[in-house]
Amino acid sequence: MAEPFQEIRFLKKIGESILIKDNQKHFNRLHVVLDALVIIISYFCAFYIQFHLIVKQKVGMLPVQTYMSALFFVVPVFLFLYYMFNLYTPKRVQGRRLEASNVFVANVTGMLLFFFMLYMVREMNFSRQMIGIFIGINIVLTVVERNLIRQFLMKLRKSGMNQKHMILVGYSKAAEEFIDRVKENPQWGYKINGILDDMRAVGTDYRGISIIGSISDLENILAENMQDEIAITLSLSEYYKLKPIVAACEKSGVHTKFIPDYINIIPTRPYTEDLLGLPVVNIRNVPLTDTFNMFIKRIADVAGSLVCIVLFSPVMLITALLVKITSPGPLIFSQIRVGLHNKTFKMYKFRSMEVQTEKEEKKGWTTRNDPRVTKVGRFIRSTSIDELPQLFNVLKGDMSLVGPRPERPQYVEKFREEIPRYMIKHQVRPGMTGWAQVNGYRGNTSIRKRIEYDLYYIENWTVGLDVKILVLTVFKGFINKNAY
Repeated sequence: MAEPFQEIRFLKKIGESILIKDNQKHFNRLHVVLDALVIIISYFCAFYIQFHLIVKQKVGMLPVQTYMSALFFVVPVFLFLYYMFNLYTPKRVQGRRLEASNVFVANVTGMLLFFFMLYMVREMNFSRQMIGIFIGINIVLTVVERNLIRQFLMKLRKSGMNQKHMILVGYSKAAEEFIDRVKENPQWGYKINGILDDMRAVGTDYRGISIIGSISDLENILAENMQDEIAITLSLSEYYKLKPIVAACEKSGVHTKFIPDYINIIPTRPYTEDLLGLPVVNIRNVPLTDTFNMFIKRIADVAGSLVCIVLFSPVMLITALLVKITSPGPLIFSQIRVGLHNKTFKMYKFRSMEVQTEKEEKKGWTTRNDPRVTKVGRFIRSTSIDELPQLFNVLKGDMSLVGPRPERPQYVEKFREEIPRYMIKHQVRPGMTGWAQVNGYRGNTSIRKRIEYDLYYIENWTVGLDVKILVLTVFKGFINKNAY
């Protein structure tokens, strides 16, 4: 009786897999149709706004038919641009921000092509303003449309529908990390049916995902055509098996992923070079080592610090008066910190503690209800007002508006021995605020987690990420329960 039952289950899984693939094709076609409808609606809205709300006079206006006939150019060109900018890749792969960015770039490219075509046919009377309105509306509506689709698919996947069936080849730390993420994100719609491994016994499991056979069983499983994807998650010691595994997967035509077992060595976005067909992976990619990126960030720091100094000058003046009136001693407290390329500098703060000897300062971090903190100091520390003098550090070039927070030399020496990759943070200028701080890792929190966020920032730096961190700092970075 076991064989008929297994055959029924086998046929059911094949049918389910084929259904997923067919549904994906239908969904892609439907997605194109929806995008086309959004483009047409956006165009009609722009036409109405331009010629019924903004310009109501018909003098010099081209015939309506001319504007409508332009849709025969606009719709296919914009759909082609969406395809070129990867807007029809599965939403499991593409995040919201990346998708919105691609929508923006595709539309701006489409607008430039539109202008170029009008120039080539010497059509001067076609409203450029209407085209601009169309692009703005189309970007907004397309992003909204795609987010609604994303929400719909997430609900389907959470309910167990539209799943992608896959198996993992090799048991390793990478396999565990992948399983952890899939379990925590059911909206991705991945269904891991098991692991093939030569080192562990069949039936051994991790978070409900079992070892179902050895790696030699892969060809038989691929022949059954039951899986939508294969993820190669071999341990480092088994990489000699990689070539035949890849060959078997490519022979079957199944989509294959490679999840390397060196996530603590290679960054999430490794920088690769092509040396006449030989791929070379750089261990660490730091965008801010690029001269142009450094120049752009420095210009932003100088301009931003000057604006902030002017903007916060009343706050700094009032704080200086309160510090001077309530506690004897200097207004500004300077402390040696380690910055870019391990060079030390004096970091400035409004003094928030009683005056101490150098030996007392080195006792340790400030603790909750620390008696050394003054009443005014407690307030300015909890609101980050004490950090405002660091704007002058930014202006001098010791610091940046955004970057990893600098530590004192004794802590750097301690952490460099205890925390892997800790010293990488000194490849960029330290910042007044950072990715770790806006994610809650400030003050008396996990140093290891803080370094993880700092490394993410260093390896994934963009101007946009800096802007995002500054905006988040305004809303949730100034006041922090761990700042005392």
